[in-house]
Amino acid sequence: MNVKIITKEKERLTFFLEKASVPFANALRRACLSEVPTMAIDRVEFRKNSSSAYDELIAHRLALIVLKTDLKSYTAKETCTCKGEGCARCQLKLILKEKGPKTVYAEELQSQDPKVIPVYPKTIICKLLKDQELEFEATAIIGVGHRHAKWSPCTIYYKFEPIVEITKKVENAQEVAKSCPRELFIEKKGQLELVKDYKDRCILCYACMDASNNIVKVSENPENFYFEVEAWGQLEPKTIIKKACEILGDKCDEFEEKIKAL
Repeated sequence: MNVKIITKEKERLTFFLEKASVPFANALRRACLSEVPTMAIDRVEFRKNSSSAYDELIAHRLALIVLKTDLKSYTAKETCTCKGEGCARCQLKLILKEKGPKTVYAEELQSQDPKVIPVYPKTIICKLLKDQELEFEATAIIGVGHRHAKWSPCTIYYKFEPIVEITKKVENAQEVAKSCPRELFIEKKGQLELVKDYKDRCILCYACMDASNNIVKVSENPENFYFEVEAWGQLEPKTIIKKACEILGDKCDEFEEKIKAL
């Protein structure tokens, strides 16, 4: 199994996974989506709310605010030494107290931990008119995506390695080149040619096959995959992938131990 980084940005990572299997690729994808822990607001205690938005609506908006997550400092309540009672290792308080007229943004949440703050400060919580007030204490905890989407750290997908072949001369080369939405082809003096990085760009839409009457052949390599990870901001894409691999390894070890115990 080999891994090659294609593009690496702050919140986006594209990599090529070679000589793997579909079950492994899908297990990695699902682990990233639903098993990697992040922090999100789970409970809100309202002290005052005279805004036009009722408590449940504001609580829902608060739960979806993306919070920076420090996995080294926090752990899930289920595995915490406090046994789920709630302590500084498994939960975090965020407080807000505002009076209108004003727009209340996520950046106005006062976090007890300066490392855990909203990723997008200008996320609107609500709008307060003159003399309207909003005051609450929110509790954020570590959770995972299979419990609720608010804890999911990213969107991730993969595609098989595309293999595109021009089997013979294409009479309508310019038309075929224009049919591709990702501009994989160029037309030179009536000849159809592939660009060098076509595998990175191809989305397997098969438009070129239809336009060329199947002279252009598109197939897939089921052992090689292109992955793209777009993080919401709680964790970096590289951290999400590494944590997902750790989780898969732990699950395999646990399964092996249980099999041996039978």
